[in-house]
Amino acid sequence: MSELFDLVDRDIQYYCDRHTSEESKVLYDLYRETNTKTVYPRMLSSKSQATFLQMICRLIQPERILELGTFTGYSTLYMAETLTDEGVIVTIEKNPEMEEIIRKYIQKAGLESKVNLLIGNALDLIPTLHEKWDLIFIDADKSNYLNYYNMLLPSLSDNGMMLVDNVLWSGKVIEEVKQNDKDTKAILEFNTFVQKDNRVKNMILPFRDGIMMIQK
Repeated sequence: MSELFDLVDRDIQYYCDRHTSEESKVLYDLYRETNTKTVYPRMLSSKSQATFLQMICRLIQPERILELGTFTGYSTLYMAETLTDEGVIVTIEKNPEMEEIIRKYIQKAGLESKVNLLIGNALDLIPTLHEKWDLIFIDADKSNYLNYYNMLLPSLSDNGMMLVDNVLWSGKVIEEVKQNDKDTKAILEFNTFVQKDNRVKNMILPFRDGIMMIQK
């Protein structure tokens, strides 16, 4: 299971994507540009994963969303499309090289009033955000998953939802962990901690690379 995300047969994943609602022209263009101009395009959410996030948003109707790990903004814009007039998504991206493409597509989508992009280290920025979040989506550096969880759980609104990506880590969570594999160790620590946390209800959805769904 060494190839990233290959938990589902590729032909099955392709079939699922072909039977998932099409994205807008702006989002399609962003998907194409990400795949042609970035070094690690596989960090991009798939169309089916982004649609799942959008459907969760439609179900819980969040007014305040926090996203850690914007990358090029594909999942950001999918979620932002569902927001009410008062709704806002705050999204944090550590890599300043992504800012130009993110802002370009926020503007193309006409969602400048809905998306607040912050560039910097999430561990530094989170304490400056004095908000209650209806939805939190974490898809950032794996070594800090538990830190993000502990920092953000108190700010999750009652019945709010936290979604954490990559918690199956290409199946490495059920394999023997290599001594120098810090990311897998961090994800295992996070998964175990959440499972024992009686403040929340949780489940792992075995979808793409695994999404932990957490609710107070």
